[in-house]
Amino acid sequence: QLQLVESGGGLVQPGGSLRLSCAASGRHLVYHAIGWFRQTPGKEPEGVACISESDQVTNYADSVKGRFTISRDNAKNTMFLQMNSLKPEDTAVYLCAADPTYSTCSVEGAIRMYEFGYWGRGTQVTVSS
Repeated sequence: QLQLVESGGGLVQPGGSLRLSCAASGRHLVYHAIGWFRQTPGKEPEGVACISESDQVTNYADSVKGRFTISRDNAKNTMFLQMNSLKPEDTAVYLCAADPTYSTCSVEGAIRMYEFGYWGRGTQVTVSS
């Protein structure tokens, strides 16, 4: 069973940067598609970024393109979300996710919650002055 634990959230000023980490245990992330999602109270969860299991497809939400970067370190069995030029509207609980299905995150531009079977509990990111 794959388990995911996020870290790295916190309070940051607008324009600042944070790097979120998601440590995996139980299975190797190298055999999984990975993704980041975020949720704010009263809103539907939003897909932020994902990488397919083959690493051939990387998708970003339009709202974060050019500012956020998703990556993985297979040796550390960890995925990351580097967030730069943060805005108050980026404030949310950020959740990491993974799935071993080859087709997960394989469609250009699509970041779909229902494709991911394993989830972390989330880490709070607050962007405020």
